[in-house]
Amino acid sequence: MVKWRAAARTDAGRQRQRNEDSYWMSPDYRVFAVADGMGGAVGGAMASRLAVEAIENLWKSRPPHPTDQGAIREWLNEAVAAANQAVWVAAEEDASVRGMGTTVVVAVQAQDEHLQIAHVGDSRAYLLREGKARLLTNDHSVVHEMVRAGRLTEEQARINPYKNLITRCLGHDVQVEIDQTPVEVQADDYLLLCSDGLPTVLRDEEISAVLKKKTDPDAVCEELVQQTLDGGAPDNVTVVVIHYQDSGSDNGTDK
Repeated sequence: MVKWRAAARTDAGRQRQRNEDSYWMSPDYRVFAVADGMGGAVGGAMASRLAVEAIENLWKSRPPHPTDQGAIREWLNEAVAAANQAVWVAAEEDASVRGMGTTVVVAVQAQDEHLQIAHVGDSRAYLLREGKARLLTNDHSVVHEMVRAGRLTEEQARINPYKNLITRCLGHDVQVEIDQTPVEVQADDYLLLCSDGLPTVLRDEEISAVLKKKTDPDAVCEELVQQTLDGGAPDNVTVVVIHYQDSGSDNGTDK
């Protein structure tokens, strides 16, 4: 069995006047969500806020049972669908924010070592194990579809002028296709959820390097955001970091 600690940070970045990202962590630290809004300063912020509020409201009204993997998967689908519907309805009802949307990545921790992740768009989830970062999610974006097809390298994708064009998001249609990723964590792992403002600046090896010198989730969040700001931070940046430990360890807090 494992226990875990979690922390989060968000920043508008160096070039944006308003932060259009939102995040949420449930009080029992079992549900984590990051959303990155788009559609103008007002619309983007509204879309990401509506998405995480819909996820929070569903958790409050009907949380998934922490030992039932099937229930967690169903709950995740329902939560992201509810988030999509919330953004879609708001955009239809208010012409000033019509066309707004948001990405989202949501993780739900079971009572054991199993974790379920759902995402739409290019907000990401990483598993950091033994000092190396592994991307768990596939960006729903034009350039990363080209990377997966072998038409671009990861480095070319980083500087491609179309790198911010996403192919899937919440709020642009009544229904949305949702990707789910099951993960099994172990002691000393880190789970990182982030908006695309982080990988736009920091490469995977730079993210991994932070984990090699920091252990506390608060310190990891602080360092990741600071390095992103030092790198120019052209976009908002949001990070949620969960650190897993053996349940017999004297460090950390049981969740």
